[in-house]
Amino acid sequence: MRIGMLVDMYKPNTSGITNYVALNKQFLEALGHRVYVFTFGDLDYDDDELRVIRSPGVPLNVNDTGFHLSFRYSPPAQRRVRTMDILHVHHPFLSGPLALRYGRPRGIPIIYTNHTRFDLYAQHYLPSLLSESVGLAVLKAYLPNFCDQCDLVIAPSNGIVRVMRALGIQADIKVIPNGIDLAPYAQPPLITRAQAGLPTDAVVLMYVGRLSPEKNLAFLLQAFLGVASAEPNVVLAVIGDGPDLPALQEQVARAGLTARVKFLGRINYAQVPSHLKLADVFVTASQTEVHPFSLIEALAAGVPALGIDSPGVGDTIVDGENGLLSRPDLAAFTAKLMRLVLDAGLRRSCAAHALESSRQYDLNRTARLVLAEYERLAARPPQRASRWHQMRRQLRDLLP
Repeated sequence: MRIGMLVDMYKPNTSGITNYVALNKQFLEALGHRVYVFTFGDLDYDDDELRVIRSPGVPLNVNDTGFHLSFRYSPPAQRRVRTMDILHVHHPFLSGPLALRYGRPRGIPIIYTNHTRFDLYAQHYLPSLLSESVGLAVLKAYLPNFCDQCDLVIAPSNGIVRVMRALGIQADIKVIPNGIDLAPYAQPPLITRAQAGLPTDAVVLMYVGRLSPEKNLAFLLQAFLGVASAEPNVVLAVIGDGPDLPALQEQVARAGLTARVKFLGRINYAQVPSHLKLADVFVTASQTEVHPFSLIEALAAGVPALGIDSPGVGDTIVDGENGLLSRPDLAAFTAKLMRLVLDAGLRRSCAAHALESSRQYDLNRTARLVLAEYERLAARPPQRASRWHQMRRQLRDLLP
């Protein structure tokens, strides 16, 4: 099967969507399928994988997102995308219309997975909008119509289904969670805390992800500073990079706790399992998630988690079992954090359940669920333009 993954940005930019596409692409190719990634920009990037088709785009230098603006694929990309058996859209605003433009006339089934809380940061994704209210109005006008034109809509969590319904999306939605390869988390290459620049005898809290406004990291630091003022044997390790880094470093410096908040920077994705194994607790204060990879990865590493009860996070953490959930209130979050720091028995219990709960996110399971939908849709008789469908099949057979 020829599968087209349509994304507005891809490597070298890192994001949950990039990881999703890369992991699923690798898995599906191991099964013998041909997976193509259609994206924009970074034309001089030396891809470390086959079948990444890049088209020119204008960089959108807003919050260092890595997005490129374009409203069409290059002629070679257009020819190739029209030969796909399935088009899987992961960004709805640029890639979405192109899937409809190039796929619909040829009867190619189109799947859309909603990876993003557009309702919470419309301005982050659509920087030309003048206000949040205008952004929401555009979303409510655009997304329901786009989803209605897709053959299948996927949500990674039940929480995001509720969010999509609130935006007026009435299309049928299938819940298929994000998945990861669990094998690297079972026995990752060992590194010591000392090698990572962390104290060997402290309770280590860890955040992994982008350092940007929607991740609510200033709130997380406030909670940590409250715990650190009462408990001397705790440190926070922050892994990642992003536009908020200077402000966060300044916040820590003003509190006089530079030695206890370790900004470890961006690390290679292959090193994430080894670093997570160094943590006692994974922490996140983000409320803009859909089904965060970093949280799934922490559970797979056997690390209990603390998060705010919100879509995505609240679908993944079971309060009191594999971690703790908090209200979006600083005092409540700080109290839950203190409880995990002080109660080693609770951490051990939650760690065992974390490892068990991660098994439902095994890529071998989740990717096969998506593949079953690909196969179901590809097997349907083409609903439009059977003449184009036959020509597409003929052209596909001529291409490598």
